Amino acid sequence: MTFPADFNRWEEGGDHNLIQVEFNETHPYRSIEGDHKMNTSTGTTEVQNRKMMLSALWIFATLNYIYADVFSLFFTPGAQTATAAMPAGAVLGFAVLMETAIAMVLLSRVLKYGANRWANIIVGAIQTAAVFFFVFAATPPAPFSAFFGAIEIVCTLVIIWYAWKWTDSEG
Repeated sequence: MTFPADFNRWEEGGDHNLIQVEFNETHPYRSIEGDHKMNTSTGTTEVQNRKMMLSALWIFATLNYIYADVFSLFFTPGAQTATAAMPAGAVLGFAVLMETAIAMVLLSRVLKYGANRWANIIVGAIQTAAVFFFVFAATPPAPFSAFFGAIEIVCTLVIIWYAWKWTDSEG
């Protein structure tokens, strides 16, 4: 790197010779005592990283829910007929269940520490229980359904664990 020999003289129209400067050399405008490294692991950064990770995990879970439902409609005999025959209250219940996961993508980013932590734990537990109940509690699931269900359960358990380990000292 090259720097003017003396910045003050440079500005005053003095000697404009340039000299080669070693990168790790101490300069008159910077002392070793004042040379601080940027600390990127501050509390605010930690909170933002945690919020982003929780939001990303909810996106991952939601995409798996959607693909599992699409696969079920295409590859489970009678699924379309059974879905069409569902009462309106059951359809609404499934819509609310799905919307909680979708809402957590946004809520994980905007809620404050306490509400965020508990919302992730509670909704994660509800989603985990729902997947376990609908996929594994009844008849043996189709292999693709068990595959998606296992991924969804692991993901929501990671969300619960990650939110549970979140301490207030980070925020």
